[in-house]
Amino acid sequence: MEITDNIKKYASNCNVVAIGGGTGISTMLRGIKKYFENLTAIITVADDGGGSGMIREDLNMLPPGDVRNCIMALADTEPIMEKLLNYRFESGRLKGQSFGNLFLAAMCGISDGSFEKAVNKFSDVLAVKGRVLPVSEENINLGARLSDGSVVLGESSIPSTAIHKGAKIDELFLTPAHAKPLYECIQSIYNADYIILGPGSLYTSVIPNLLVDGIAEAAEKSNAKVVYVCNIMTQPGETDGFSAFDHVDAIYKHTKSRFIDCCIVNDEPLNDFLTAKYRLTHSFRVLSDDYKFYKNNIKLIKKNLLDVANNVVRHNYSVLADTLACLFYQTANGGDIDEI
Repeated sequence: MEITDNIKKYASNCNVVAIGGGTGISTMLRGIKKYFENLTAIITVADDGGGSGMIREDLNMLPPGDVRNCIMALADTEPIMEKLLNYRFESGRLKGQSFGNLFLAAMCGISDGSFEKAVNKFSDVLAVKGRVLPVSEENINLGARLSDGSVVLGESSIPSTAIHKGAKIDELFLTPAHAKPLYECIQSIYNADYIILGPGSLYTSVIPNLLVDGIAEAAEKSNAKVVYVCNIMTQPGETDGFSAFDHVDAIYKHTKSRFIDCCIVNDEPLNDFLTAKYRLTHSFRVLSDDYKFYKNNIKLIKKNLLDVANNVVRHNYSVLADTLACLFYQTANGGDIDEI
C-alpha cells in the first residue's frame, strides 16, 4: 500500500505508545518516529546483565541500557554525538561499558537520584522526538519458574538456565511482586489511540512490562487498538518451537487478559545461509499459525520485514513503520487491512 499524504497526516495526529525493551523496540522506534509525532516508549527496567547490570549494582540505580538505546533511536543528533554516546570503552575497569550509560548515570546523579528526571533531561539534551519512560522507578528484578519446577532469579540468567536444564519457561514473576508503575505510563496508555507491543524478547523484554501493576489492566481498559509485532526468529531458552500465536498466547497467560487486536508477522523466508547459521544456535523463523489468529479474532498481517545487514536478522524498520502507519489509517477509516 502506497504511503499517501492522508496516511501521513493521520499518523502525525495519532497518540502511539510502544511497550518493550532490548534492541527490537529501539530498532522499530528509528522507523516510526518519521510518522508519529505523539509517541511514547515505555521501557522495561528489569535488565541485570552487561554494562547496565554493572551500573545497576555499583550505583544502585535502574539499568540504563534499554532506555538509552530508545532515547538514541528517537534523538535528532549529529553523527559524532551518536558515535560518542554509543562508544564502548576497550580497556580498564570501564571495558565494555557504554559512554551513553555513564552519561545517563551522571544525569541521575544530578537529578537527586530520580531516574525519571534523568531520562527527561537526557532526552532534552538530545532533542528527542517523543517520550521515553521507564515502566517503573522501583528496583525490579525478573524471575521465572521453569517446567522442571526450578526457579531462576535475574533476567540475564533465565534463558541460559532454561537451556542448561533443557526446560521451558512456565511463568514469569517480578520482585517486588506488586511493583508500582510510573504514573505517566498509565496515563499515556489510557490516552493512546494505538499501543504497540514489541518487537523484542518475549519473556525478557515485552512481558516484564505487563507484569508491573496496572500496565496490562490499562491496556485492556484503554480504547486503544493493540498491535503485537512478533519476533522474526525464535529465541533459545525463551521461545523454542513457538509459532507467532504461541507468543500471543504467552502474553495472554501472564496478563489474564485478551487485549491484542492485531499481530504483525514476517512472511519473508530466510536464504539457505541464514537458515543454516541460525539453526546452529537452535533458532528458527517464526511461522504464523493463521487459523489460531482467526479463531481468536485477531487480525493477522504478514509482510516481508527482513533486514539482514551483516548476516544478522532484524526487522526492516522502514517497512515496519510503513506497515504500522497504513494499518492505523486503514483501521480508523474502515479499510481492508489485506491491502496493506
